[in-house]
Amino acid sequence: MNAFASQSRIFGTIALGLLTCGTNSLSAENWRKHTIVENAPGRINSAVAADFDGDGHMDVMSVFGHQAVAFKGPDFTPHVVFKLRSGLSRNHPRAACIHSCVMDADGDGDMDFIGSNLTVFWLETPDDPFSGEEWVYRTVDDEILGTHCLITGDVNQDGKIDLIANSFRGDAATSFPNSITWLETPENPHTAKNWIRHVFADRDAPGGNHYMGLGDVNGDGRPDISCGAKGGKGFPGGEWFAWWEHPEDPNTVWKKHLLSDKQPGASNIIPADLNNDGTTDFLASRGHGKGILWFKGPKFNEIEIDPQFEGPHSLVAQDLDGDGHIDAASCGRAEDGKLAWYRNDGHGNFSKETIDENQSSYDLRAIDMDGDGDSDLLNAGHESKNIVWYENLMK
Repeated sequence: MNAFASQSRIFGTIALGLLTCGTNSLSAENWRKHTIVENAPGRINSAVAADFDGDGHMDVMSVFGHQAVAFKGPDFTPHVVFKLRSGLSRNHPRAACIHSCVMDADGDGDMDFIGSNLTVFWLETPDDPFSGEEWVYRTVDDEILGTHCLITGDVNQDGKIDLIANSFRGDAATSFPNSITWLETPENPHTAKNWIRHVFADRDAPGGNHYMGLGDVNGDGRPDISCGAKGGKGFPGGEWFAWWEHPEDPNTVWKKHLLSDKQPGASNIIPADLNNDGTTDFLASRGHGKGILWFKGPKFNEIEIDPQFEGPHSLVAQDLDGDGHIDAASCGRAEDGKLAWYRNDGHGNFSKETIDENQSSYDLRAIDMDGDGDSDLLNAGHESKNIVWYENLMK
């Protein structure tokens, strides 16, 4: 057994064995709660799911406690697959990733892990992900800084998936302050030192830009990108929601369209047709403030859904009940936060149903965790220091 596998086994026995909880509970009529991690050694900001080993079961992955941990489904057995340490890039890593996603970074047919921990990096999924061998770490970009969001999409429409990442730190910290980028995979991602960076919002996203959304807003067939910036103390120029129009040449600077600049704590904004009228709307939340809302296209009139929701730092736009309409879900970021979903009647009228209480969140995903064809909810617990998923029972 190699040194990494031996150390990982020790960590898994001593620590993760105490964290993993196999009990399930019914949290609401339409949802059943499953706990993957409980009482982690620190905050868990982000968690993703993919079938990393190709066995037909969804696995979960997160970086916390200076470890990248993959939980093998269906029992979600923990495996430490990488240990964060100095010397991997120009930045010394923190204990946890602030955000993450999955994409096939090297085009070999399996999903790799993309993380943001001061450096944006990727971990290559090996042929046998749970063998005990350390996954290979590679840098995506270590010059952008303050990357609170990683999403994927074919930005330049060349048939290959790209990575979208923000850089919300100021001039003193990075050469790309208050900006948003899309990153193109290099010709050989295994040997490239960095991915190909395109700054489409060049110093045009001040005030703590947070989470992005991708979609064709103006109907020209090209994917546009939306974002929110929280503002507040230390983040001047924020408190806005906006979207950037994809030009004919995506390598140039994009045109910014401001939706509103009176949004204290603005964080998440996702393009979607919420009232089935054929035009794009925006679902949004003020994750560092209060409230969930939507902007009705094509004029993007602001409509409050739940103005009193505290700290909705995570946001989902997905058909959760299978009726063909885009619903919403969110969870508060504080330890005593509430997790709720909002049933859409198809006309942009939302009714709230609480799923769970005393549950924190920085990252909420809609994904089919159990392979039954519907969308479940995977939550990274942040202040509650857990990873849980909620089984969708609406069939």
